[in-house]
Amino acid sequence: MMKKKLCIFDLDGTLLNTIKDLGGACNYALQQFGFPQHAIEEYPHFVGNGVSKLIERALPEGHKDEETVIKVKRVFAEYYIDHCTEKTEPYPGIAALLSSLKKEGCKLAVASNKFQTATDKIIRFYFPDTFDTILGEGPNPRKPDPKMLIDIMQQNNCNPASTIHIGDSLTDIGAARAAGINVIACTWGFAPREIILAEQPDYKAENADEIKDLLLNPSPIFPQ
Repeated sequence: MMKKKLCIFDLDGTLLNTIKDLGGACNYALQQFGFPQHAIEEYPHFVGNGVSKLIERALPEGHKDEETVIKVKRVFAEYYIDHCTEKTEPYPGIAALLSSLKKEGCKLAVASNKFQTATDKIIRFYFPDTFDTILGEGPNPRKPDPKMLIDIMQQNNCNPASTIHIGDSLTDIGAARAAGINVIACTWGFAPREIILAEQPDYKAENADEIKDLLLNPSPIFPQ
């Protein structure tokens, strides 16, 4: 029996491995302004707090001022929206997990620090007709601010006790705690596993099947 009525997923590093497209777009933007590019393997250290912070971290020292960030971000966003589904891939088992949750009548939502236009495009491309609510950065402040999660609960007529957040970063854990909801930390994402577990999330999952077990198998983990 389903113990949670609403599952709110993070996007980058949780549902989808987006790092190649993010890194490719950032390198393109850096190149347009003559700045050094980075190996794709470096980008997991730059992401997690929205595009502005990604650009700031990727820029060389002495060029992290707000004006430069805004200019590079504009080029990044234009390029990324056209190329954001080229190398991005769902993590193993995610599609089956979402299908199982929907069959059990669970409402599904996305809360991402990615800007809204890209969040919409990517989710609808990889998971058409799957999510009830899709929120990204824009009108909503970025996580760990809890407003995005609170808005999703209100839109789906759910309360903290019937909601869970699934994410791969400290911002996801912080947002969930601020919103008063349980959180499942995914260890396969962009944040180092040891850092995530040191934060002592409510639950952890090493793969999508473990999330399925936590949410769908009869157990006393979540009170009804």
